[in-house]
Amino acid sequence: MRRTIPTAAALALVAGALVAPAAAHAAGDPRWVSHIKQYSGGISNGVRAMYAAAGAGAAAANSRAATQAKANGFVAAPKSNSGNVQMNDDSNPPLPQNETAVAYNVNHPLIAVAAANDYVSGGVVVMRTTDGGRHWASTRITPQFRGTGDFCNGGDPGVAYSRRDGAFYLSQLCFFRSQAFSEVQVYKSVDNGQTWTPGRQAARAASNYDYTAGTVDESIFNDKELIAVDNTPTSPHYGRVYVTYTKFHLQPDGFSDYCPLQLSYTDTVPTENPALTTWAHTAIQPDNPGGDGTGLSANQFSVPVVEKSGALDVGFVSEECNDSYDPHLLFQKSTDGGATFLPQPVQIDKPGQYADFLDDARDDTLPPTSFRAPNTVSLAYSPRTGTLLYVYQNNINRPVSAADISYQTSADGGLHWSDSAFLSTNNNGAPARNDQFLPWAASDENGRFYAIWFDRRQDPANIRINTWQAVSGNNAASFTSAKISTKDWDPNLGFLSSGAFIGDYNGLAASTKAVYPVWTDGRDSAIAQTGIGETDIFTNIEINP
Repeated sequence: MRRTIPTAAALALVAGALVAPAAAHAAGDPRWVSHIKQYSGGISNGVRAMYAAAGAGAAAANSRAATQAKANGFVAAPKSNSGNVQMNDDSNPPLPQNETAVAYNVNHPLIAVAAANDYVSGGVVVMRTTDGGRHWASTRITPQFRGTGDFCNGGDPGVAYSRRDGAFYLSQLCFFRSQAFSEVQVYKSVDNGQTWTPGRQAARAASNYDYTAGTVDESIFNDKELIAVDNTPTSPHYGRVYVTYTKFHLQPDGFSDYCPLQLSYTDTVPTENPALTTWAHTAIQPDNPGGDGTGLSANQFSVPVVEKSGALDVGFVSEECNDSYDPHLLFQKSTDGGATFLPQPVQIDKPGQYADFLDDARDDTLPPTSFRAPNTVSLAYSPRTGTLLYVYQNNINRPVSAADISYQTSADGGLHWSDSAFLSTNNNGAPARNDQFLPWAASDENGRFYAIWFDRRQDPANIRINTWQAVSGNNAASFTSAKISTKDWDPNLGFLSSGAFIGDYNGLAASTKAVYPVWTDGRDSAIAQTGIGETDIFTNIEINP
């Protein structure tokens, strides 16, 4: 049996991961820290939360260390209630996990791997199942910066499976609270998620550190990476691994003049030492030196999807580099394996059909609660019909129904898109009341589309959260939806003592054998006993006959 990390040990790990490492650094804040201190948006909430967590969590937890400590280690603590299962192990007292990603073994769909931000290790918790989601086991990946040998902050996980390699790939960040180093790292598992690349041998998809010259470019911070693999044997790029991310360019005062999407890709990740991976790099969107942090060079949250033809599709938002305003929903495409992209992105949103939510601080805080809910979009592809499905938070009907989930489809590979339609609707087909946010979409092998999102329609106070799921068996011509969480939860009790962060996204993977909706869930927060608000990672068991 796994054992439970006691409070003192758990917080020591958190502090060790979130406080500056021993290596020397220049006086003053790194530019990325100046950015998050001065600007309400831009660099993602997950990075901001990792930066803030050391001080926020330690005070509450240390006061209870003497009474809460038990045996060292982890305990497997899956809790199930009807079809819902807690996927992650817990520390003692529990600390948060949030921001979820999931993929399944395409050869054996009852095997799946999920990942989430982990405030125990400062990296990610990895959860794996071999029985379609009935039971899960956990391990942890703490990233390491090879330039100094120090462990770094991680998080923002992405997960993908490679049919060619028989391997799961996991992407996450590597950064420090008081140093400028910034990397996007990729880890590999060839035993269905049981063991992973050691932190010191992570593949580096992007880095602001020149390992040859031993210098760091303090103007660059790499953020919000996600990962995809070409799994079609007839594709000209079969097995290629793609990682998309946002490159923030920062002035000495922390202002970001441009923050465009970037791509790193490779055809080989050596199992024995992924650090030897050679990556190619492409600018999906252009740089704009001296710009104002808006326009075509201001992007965030890119979602890569690979078509059967080998074409790489990327859905993302046009987001200003220094606040959280998302004026447009965008799409890019590469038909040559990531070497080049369209000269201009395709604008998906249409006049009068989409609006972003802007609170007074322009930071995506969703009233009446304390957490931020950015417009993190999702893109899914039907291998049967070639249809693309794009889902997102939409505030066009906000005076009547608050934030809704909308969707659009494309039948020509993303070059043209349908009108917007509401996905989070009531029994009459009208937009559901209160807020819906953080959607994710997927398609199974037969082209059945699925989507999940957070939903507050059942709470008159618009606070407590459930998870809903929609399904379409007619190529996204219509959807049916239902609540899949068996218990709601209060986000104000879900993150340390502030309730300010519950993650920027949820995860979903779908096959004809099993569906894996994976979300952040605070139903078991013990803040009244421990003083520490926490969330776990939950799924709903959905195994097909």
